[in-house]
Amino acid sequence: MSTTRRVLLGAALGGAASTAAGPPAATPDRAGSWRLKWSPSASGDGLGAFETVEDDRANSHPAGHPHIHATGDNWRFTMHTVDRDTSTDRQRQEVTGLRTSGSSYLKWTEGQTWRITYAMYIPGSLKATTTFTHIMQMKQPGNGTSPIVVQSLRRVNGKQSIELKLAIAGILVGRTDLEPLHDRWTDVDFQIKVGNGSAGSVRWILKSGSTTVVDESRTGVDTFLADRARPKWGIYRSLGDTSGSLQNTYLLLSNLRGHQLA
Repeated sequence: MSTTRRVLLGAALGGAASTAAGPPAATPDRAGSWRLKWSPSASGDGLGAFETVEDDRANSHPAGHPHIHATGDNWRFTMHTVDRDTSTDRQRQEVTGLRTSGSSYLKWTEGQTWRITYAMYIPGSLKATTTFTHIMQMKQPGNGTSPIVVQSLRRVNGKQSIELKLAIAGILVGRTDLEPLHDRWTDVDFQIKVGNGSAGSVRWILKSGSTTVVDESRTGVDTFLADRARPKWGIYRSLGDTSGSLQNTYLLLSNLRGHQLA
């Protein structure tokens, strides 16, 4: 990412790109200040920025390795139509968690409030599908655990959309058209209070340039299963799409920042 791109992104997120300034004001239902806890660099930290890396864990496509890697100031997730996960009806190239050193990572536990800001580039080849295509998840760590929150590319009445849903209760937080966001950088601001039952909340903001295309919140919702919550990024999609939208594709992420509400 160029210096100009960093400046523009910082302005779009109200200073989130600056480790000194931090992000804008807290979600209205929460008082306090955001403390920067995680600010990796793709060029400096590479995949060491993450707790785990799930790059073709079934070894289905060795010729395509690495599917996940740092390139310049971006993290790139590449998906080929031949790639398969360990469950062969789906594909997965994802990273998890927020690593702060070689031996430590951040743990999002019940009662805490966290905020992630970053930029994502969705090419026209990464299309919405009739079945699931997730590009961000919140999950309890461990095999077989259900997602808590999913940011997905979904076809609704034939139209491509990007949405955020609380997966536990099936609650749609927000949705907007995907096609205007193709082939350009979109700024993401995601906030979550990790709470059981009705103690949780989320806020989801997408900005395209100077335009806010989504700013939706939900309070009094369940955002906790057990142990802790952990973010995941990448491409995780079903092969059951009926719209012909599965192509060789990729996703770029940049300028990832993690803040905790003090």
